[in-house]
Amino acid sequence: MIKLSDHFTYRRLLRFTFPSIVMMVFTSIYGVVDGFFVSNFAGKTAFASVNFIMPLLMIMGCVGFMFGTGGSALISKTMGEGDERKANETFSMLIYVSIVLAVVLAVIGNIMLRPFAMFLGAERQLLEGCVTYGRIILTALPFFILQYEFQCLFATAAKPNLGLYITVASGVTNMILDALFVGAFRWGIAGAAAATALSQFVGGVLPLIYFGRKNTSLLRLVKCRFDGRALLKTCTNGASELMSNISMSIVSMLYNGQLMRYAGENGVAGYGVLMYVSMVFMAIFIGYAVGTAPVIGYHNGAKNYGELNGLLKKSALLIGGFAVIMCVAGETLGGPLSHLFVGYDEELLAITMHAFAIFSVSFLFSGFTIFGSSFFTALNDGLTSALISFLRTMVFQIAAVLIFPLLWGLDGIWWSIVAAEVMAIVVTLALLVLKRKKYHYF
Repeated sequence: MIKLSDHFTYRRLLRFTFPSIVMMVFTSIYGVVDGFFVSNFAGKTAFASVNFIMPLLMIMGCVGFMFGTGGSALISKTMGEGDERKANETFSMLIYVSIVLAVVLAVIGNIMLRPFAMFLGAERQLLEGCVTYGRIILTALPFFILQYEFQCLFATAAKPNLGLYITVASGVTNMILDALFVGAFRWGIAGAAAATALSQFVGGVLPLIYFGRKNTSLLRLVKCRFDGRALLKTCTNGASELMSNISMSIVSMLYNGQLMRYAGENGVAGYGVLMYVSMVFMAIFIGYAVGTAPVIGYHNGAKNYGELNGLLKKSALLIGGFAVIMCVAGETLGGPLSHLFVGYDEELLAITMHAFAIFSVSFLFSGFTIFGSSFFTALNDGLTSALISFLRTMVFQIAAVLIFPLLWGLDGIWWSIVAAEVMAIVVTLALLVLKRKKYHYF
């Protein structure tokens, strides 16, 4: 078994992060399966409905990612300092708090669902699709949040493989039920939402059962007191990941608005295909960042600065390799993937294929900023991490998507994503240089 305290070679680093990468990729793939069934069996209006309301659902669900990444950094640092009891109490407190918060968010989400969809511009059939899908998903929000949270914390517990197995179980549940509810029973958008909600139940409950009993991991749910300082530190650490997901959701709304103006419903549907597929590609970077975070946090707590230096250098080379492979894959597979989702509509297919050719260039840059933000989160520097995420997903993308279409029309919308990633890399490199003396990573 690989321990957080080990020296990490390239091989050991890949072995330790591989389950987290596959876990994130698999989570994204079953989201893609959702989109495939909705688009092909319920039609492009239903597909557009899912993409229209998804930003709100992701904002709420990604609270779990904030607790997971921020908690992972704090818990692994506490382990590195040798205090296992406190690490378990912090872990338990975060799980209990997130469950209560999830219930509150589910109630709020149900209240604001229809007004929110109307505010975005949804009408008639599109509006009703948004409300139907959203209400069913919100019933499972506590499990959705727990699933995201545990995906990060399994690596901290030194059980990344178990996290992968549970994610696979959740994903297979979603795929089978999608085929049954949407493909066979033809329940449309409601069937897709029910399949996703039930899969999230599996992904959230199984880890609760595992950590609630005696186990062989480094963590277990125990009795604990509320620790406001630990909660605040967790939220500060994980703010960048929450900010990143909130920003991406807000930017998605803006993209949908711009696409409705320049290309109509076809533009929104085409963008939906890009987002589904990009989730799979981005999941490789996110999975690697999640997998390395507890290792970085542990060695930061133990003051093993030489190991931090090695982790940063090795990660930069590995991410560079991933980036080239994914860019080539995006350019090569753009056509077949577009056919898979929207091959039934010639005009929509042409828009989607053209967008793929431009969008795939962004994969050359995005991994470095995703890892850079996660690296500072793992060092318990939530402010720097949040700054990278905020500039990358909010400031640069909003500026680009508002300006570029004025110059290049519809193509400007696709190129704005690439431009935002390039600008974010410059900021990430500058901050790594500025912070090097404080954290001693080079």
